[in-house]
Amino acid sequence: MSVVERLGRGDGSGRSRWSQLLLGLARGAAMGAADVVPGVSGATVAVVLGIYSRLLQAVSTASAAAARLLALDWRGCRSRLAGIDWQLIGPLLAGLLATLGLLASLIERLLADHPEPMAGLLCGLVLASVVTACRLFDWRGAAQIVLVVATAGATFALLGLQSAPVADPSLLALAGAGAVSVCAMILPGISGAFLLLMMGMYAAVIGVVTDVRWLQALVFLAGAALGLALFSSLLHRLLERARNIVMAVLVGLMVGSLRVLWPWPDGVGVISRHEDQAVSGTGLEWPAADEWALPTVAAAAGFATVLALTRLSHGLLDTD
Repeated sequence: MSVVERLGRGDGSGRSRWSQLLLGLARGAAMGAADVVPGVSGATVAVVLGIYSRLLQAVSTASAAAARLLALDWRGCRSRLAGIDWQLIGPLLAGLLATLGLLASLIERLLADHPEPMAGLLCGLVLASVVTACRLFDWRGAAQIVLVVATAGATFALLGLQSAPVADPSLLALAGAGAVSVCAMILPGISGAFLLLMMGMYAAVIGVVTDVRWLQALVFLAGAALGLALFSSLLHRLLERARNIVMAVLVGLMVGSLRVLWPWPDGVGVISRHEDQAVSGTGLEWPAADEWALPTVAAAAGFATVLALTRLSHGLLDTD
């Protein structure tokens, strides 16, 4: 089976409609569970489950439909909406939104009450995702290894940065923050919340939401929509033309994101809503003798779980 088929293969035509629906809901639930964790991207799950290329194509098509709608081209909008892979997107969105609603408070509480074991679990999940993603493209010489290492190093360094909070951002700054942070939705290993923290915009964006400032919220969403439309189309084209290079970069992003998930000293840390907006999950320490056992066991459990789920998912995809 070619790399293209492995990354973008569709559902078997012989599988029942109900099994397709349940598989789509399960995929969405897995992505939603990842999205509620600081430092973890739902796109990582999409890569592992082999739907990343299809997801990018659907987002790109939806963005084109929105552009046609803004241009009052109703026929063009309908045509592009009809071209969206609703068989994938419908159940995926339902599972994702349901999981976000059900698990957000639970995950946040577990991160706050048991930060080191939770960080170990998540670290194992991402490590297994890296192993799985490495199987999804063809390794061709040392150039791709260098690209993985360089991307991982840059991501590792960037996740340790934080800008001072911006107290009163302009509308242009809000639009730019929306355009940049939304890209994390479709990049494995990068969290949109951490991008906002790095830009010093997290407090401002949370304030827009909690204070229900409609103008600022609409400007932020407009920037996010524009960023998603442009970036998803670009990334989809790059995957079609230089898939191995793009996948090497994505694997590097996932490896570099492990900085956020290193269990010691404080675990992942819960993103603060207070004025200082400190990132509590990017410090690095070596564990003491009595601190390594539980997070390491949790990491091993997470690693094994992802590999088992990946094998199960591939088995379902290969069923006619």
